[in-house]
Amino acid sequence: MSIAAHQIDPSLDAQLVDVYKVYQQGNLEVQALRGLDLKIAEGEFTALYGPSGSGKTTVLNLIGGLDDATSGQVIVDGEDLGQLSARALSELRRDRIGFVFQAYNLLPVLTAYENAELVLAVQGVPERQRREKVMGLLREVGLDGMEHRRPAELSGGQQQRVAIARAIASDPAIVLADEPTANLDSETASGLLDIMQRLNQDHGVTFLFSTHDPRVMERATRLVQLVDGQVADDHYQ
Repeated sequence: MSIAAHQIDPSLDAQLVDVYKVYQQGNLEVQALRGLDLKIAEGEFTALYGPSGSGKTTVLNLIGGLDDATSGQVIVDGEDLGQLSARALSELRRDRIGFVFQAYNLLPVLTAYENAELVLAVQGVPERQRREKVMGLLREVGLDGMEHRRPAELSGGQQQRVAIARAIASDPAIVLADEPTANLDSETASGLLDIMQRLNQDHGVTFLFSTHDPRVMERATRLVQLVDGQVADDHYQ
């Protein structure tokens, strides 16, 4: 199935249309996604859940342009990722997609401030604007006064707060959060979810989670259950 450009819905931050993803493992073919259809609208706070191997992380990797669909279409912020050049895809990933990973993925030699400003620096945003934006974000995520600390000097929850600030620094169309609370205790996870929920409600930031965590699922306004690479349930709560 194909979507003509004029049929792409501009109110959607991400859309998967009849997407299949097959991984080759030696002589074995593993079907991670089987004709998946999914629409993520602006301002949603959606959690993908399901057993290991159900396709959650694969969906995030495809929307994030970190992997290619075997067939079907992946559309982000009105752009069909399969039609983009490598450079255009890299720029879309840099400018319009935020990432929050389970392992934080901060650069250990950079301070909290430098990690959070990295995307803006690569974009060529002037230093004064970068500083104003990043210091505001660090305050918003509760890291005021910690901007000079390196990741090794921060707790896991504080590192994840830096990752959230980095993810939203470029005002992305969507933030992809892959098991963001998996390594955190209940109190820390709850505080992080408060931050992400506030960013969603006050600033309209779109979040798409992959999770096993009932704490995330309780906060999500929409739950999408994946089983064997297909949507088994999709409802708002």
